[in-house]
Amino acid sequence: MKTVKLLGLPILALLILSSCSSVRVLTDYDQNTNFNQYKTYAFYKTGIDKVQISDLDKKRILYAIEDEMASRGFSKSSNPDVLVSIFTKESEQVDVFNNNFGWGWGGLGWGGFGWGGWGMNPWMWGGGLGGWGGSQISTRTEGSLYIDVIDTKDKQLVWQGKGVGTLNNTKNIEKKEARIKKFVSEILEAYPPIVAK
Repeated sequence: MKTVKLLGLPILALLILSSCSSVRVLTDYDQNTNFNQYKTYAFYKTGIDKVQISDLDKKRILYAIEDEMASRGFSKSSNPDVLVSIFTKESEQVDVFNNNFGWGWGGLGWGGFGWGGWGMNPWMWGGGLGGWGGSQISTRTEGSLYIDVIDTKDKQLVWQGKGVGTLNNTKNIEKKEARIKKFVSEILEAYPPIVAK
């Protein structure tokens, strides 16, 4: 494993904080689709019901999608042009900090989407004269939120956005809702796509 030497704890703290707050977004779409034809949408209840997160978090995501779609001129309809669905995943990330302030990470697997945060294990002390010995290990939950857009006529997926990031487990509901809105906003920033002709 390659170790990166850092200059000190302030830089380490900056790396930790920046890794928590950013949302990495990927999108994909069918280049043969005319996205200008879509004006209305509805939520795909069958797909959304299968998402394994709390009903409260599910509502927060759907409200955020409604706000974003409305800001782009789309309206909800009982006879929609597209269906919008969501899917979630989570992975456990492990960060190891050694006595030289080196940094590394690894994944532990996938499951349902979680709104996790940092979990610190106790310091493991080693011998040494007047310095740090051993390593610190911390874990965090990284979640992925997928937003799918499905053509109602063809029943085909035409656009998919994925946001990956850490959602800190917080008792502050306002902060939680703001973080969910940020996830959804950054994912839907690329919808509808600008298709080159």
